[in-house]
Amino acid sequence: MEFRELSVPGSWEITPRLFGDPRGVFLEAFKEEAFVEAVGHPLNLRQANSSVSAAGVVRGVHFADVPPSQAKYVMCPRGAVLDFVVDIRVGSPTFGRWDSVLLDDVDRRAIYISEGLGHAFCSLEDDSTVVYLCSAPYAPGREHGVHPLDADVGIEWPTTGRDGAPLELLLSDKDTAAPGLLEAKEQGLLPRYDEVQELLASLRA
Repeated sequence: MEFRELSVPGSWEITPRLFGDPRGVFLEAFKEEAFVEAVGHPLNLRQANSSVSAAGVVRGVHFADVPPSQAKYVMCPRGAVLDFVVDIRVGSPTFGRWDSVLLDDVDRRAIYISEGLGHAFCSLEDDSTVVYLCSAPYAPGREHGVHPLDADVGIEWPTTGRDGAPLELLLSDKDTAAPGLLEAKEQGLLPRYDEVQELLASLRA
């Protein structure tokens, strides 16, 4: 299992070692020792979620109040999604930057998105299934979003699906109504970089 930190600090691409034979494939989807070595603290698993999405479905950009926020270890056991992390931490040297990882049922990579960062993905084929290991339970009053098509974030969303067909992006009403990045900043919705660093330091202690 290999961890590669992305261009948004606090997020990692995880590439597992696949063991295949005529019966199929085996892999270690999560390994605490390797995770702690890369991230610096254990994953405090509090909830596991799963979503199934049609081709073109966009979910995000989602984040939660700090503290406790909600870190996510995300995998796609079926289908394919292009997964995004967005730095929404006010005061961060990389504020507004995004990066992406292809999660699919071939390479079977995962992405880890630590507390204070925004998360989104686009499904590249029908019935793409995503599994999220979360460090905190879902709490509606602490959950927020940034509009995924916001020009100030400038995410380069995929235009074709896994089969090469054109993709039509599909957003929920909630995500469509979400504010842009700068509007969310003005409203005081975004986490502050110093608060996030303090939280991460407490997890490493």
